[in-house]
Amino acid sequence: MMEEIVFVAEPRDVIGKHVKSLRREGKLPAILYGKHISPIAISLDHRVVSRTLAHVSQSTLVTIKVAGDTHVGLIREKQRDVLSGEFLHLDIQVVSLAENIRTNVSIALVGEAPAVKLVNGIVFSSVDVLEVEALPRDLPEKIQVDISGLSGIGDAIHVRDLAVSDKVRILADEDTLIVVITAQAAEEVEVVEEAVIEPEVIEKGKKEEEEEA
Repeated sequence: MMEEIVFVAEPRDVIGKHVKSLRREGKLPAILYGKHISPIAISLDHRVVSRTLAHVSQSTLVTIKVAGDTHVGLIREKQRDVLSGEFLHLDIQVVSLAENIRTNVSIALVGEAPAVKLVNGIVFSSVDVLEVEALPRDLPEKIQVDISGLSGIGDAIHVRDLAVSDKVRILADEDTLIVVITAQAAEEVEVVEEAVIEPEVIEKGKKEEEEEA
């Protein structure tokens, strides 16, 4: 179980283009929204939050403390500056711990496929995330897919083969392909043309010799 992530926030009145002033002060604008609350504009400590966001996925619960209230939610959108990569804004969906919620969960391949060494196969992953439904506290950080049983070309793992908690429902079709072993692409045969050997120039023209002189 991942350690609880808690962000301390402040309500903000600054909105629109004026939020640039907040960023200059080291603040990160964000919005809290959800089924049971009216949207709340907040600001967070940019430095503290940025360090944490690298470990926060779409299924990671975060706790937001603001104005004496505590909210639990999921970070639905992280806006970044296209040049610097710095975070510009967060959208945080407040959730009820008693109601199922849908979100994307990352796929993580674990183990080594024997087919890579035995038959020179390639591990091809067709999806990176899967949408799931569960109570917020039952959401997995990742769905681990063990590929150590893939030993031949064509061996594959589908959604129906995944081992997840009975508290989690994967919403994708059970026949959805997760990973498969494919053959190496046929190497192109390089055609080497016979080299044409030109005679070496022994004597130079008079004009060329005079120019060099």
